Amino acid sequence: MKSPVVKRSIVIEGHKTSVSLEEAFWRGLKDIAACRAVTLSELVGKIDAERAHGNLSSAIRLFVLGHYRNSVVQAAEEPAAKAAAAGEAAEQQPGRTASGAA
Repeated sequence: MKSPVVKRSIVIEGHKTSVSLEEAFWRGLKDIAACRAVTLSELVGKIDAERAHGNLSSAIRLFVLGHYRNSVVQAAEEPAAKAAAAGEAAEQQPGRTASGAA
């Protein structure tokens, strides 16, 4: 049976190192790098520089998890923010109630 963990070499700050991650984390990391318009090496270098403790593979997993967790929270908050903004805009129109009736 093939291991779900994939080991890849990456250059960080001019030094070559190996990182072992599950394929889903590699895909997530590549997607995040593309969205931020940075190379995979640049993103991993940033993660490496900012990690408080633990190994690099764990730091990358936590980074990817945090990125997607924040995306879910923002997506959940967005409809509420839009509804609140729509309610405020309706209240500010003269002769209208929050329901839109005159």
